[in-house]
Amino acid sequence: MKKLLLFCLLFFSAINVQAAAFNHADWDVLLKKHVITMGRGEITQVDYAGMAADRSQLHSYLSSLSAISMQNFESWPKAEQLAFLINAYNAGTVALVLTAYPDIESIRDLGSLFQSPWKKAFIPLLGETRSLDDIEHGFIRAEGRFQNPYIHFAVNCASIGCPPLLAEAYTAEQLDHQLKNAAANFLRDRGRNRLEGHTLKVSSIFKWYHQDFERGWKGFYSLADFFSKHSESLDLSAADVKGLLAGEIEVEYLDYDWRLNSRKK
Repeated sequence: MKKLLLFCLLFFSAINVQAAAFNHADWDVLLKKHVITMGRGEITQVDYAGMAADRSQLHSYLSSLSAISMQNFESWPKAEQLAFLINAYNAGTVALVLTAYPDIESIRDLGSLFQSPWKKAFIPLLGETRSLDDIEHGFIRAEGRFQNPYIHFAVNCASIGCPPLLAEAYTAEQLDHQLKNAAANFLRDRGRNRLEGHTLKVSSIFKWYHQDFERGWKGFYSLADFFSKHSESLDLSAADVKGLLAGEIEVEYLDYDWRLNSRKK
């Protein structure tokens, strides 16, 4: 009986260790130290020089991510998985920028005629060496895995046109709150989303990924649905919302600003 009890204790202890939340503290420290937040969070700038000085800590964090097996990952709750993937994407993006910083003006400078920077396989993650596209499209946006369009306000492509890089790590416990705040912050930025007359001018993110906002998540079956539900962040009146849903307000997509989201000197 004692042996059986000991076996059970060890077995369930192993399960608890496996399912325990991944510790993103190292990434959290780097973000709090090197991301500058403006306003209520609508805009952030990254101190890449500071990140470069702490490159060893960044690489240590990425190494800790690579130690997680696919089997372990799949045993986690969905919120834990998504927080892990968002942090991996954002940390990988910073690491990619640092391979050429300060001699670049845009992350697109790291690509070539034949390969975009997002298709470079350089991140050891979940048993394979993956690209940023692998993480975003193969996991975060994969059909049937999360289905949450708010991820587009969390993953950061190191550009001014992107939703701001959050100055803290995403965690399973705070994920819903963090994603909602990220969406509100992005939509509040009038440089990226604004109503002008009878035209709602929005980020090209909504053009590129419109299908993610039209799958029925939280009742969103069209971009008009999504925008109307976020009317406060977009500063739309009741009349504006009515016009938007009736098709009387045109949606126009703004040019994307691909300049590096670096700290202004």
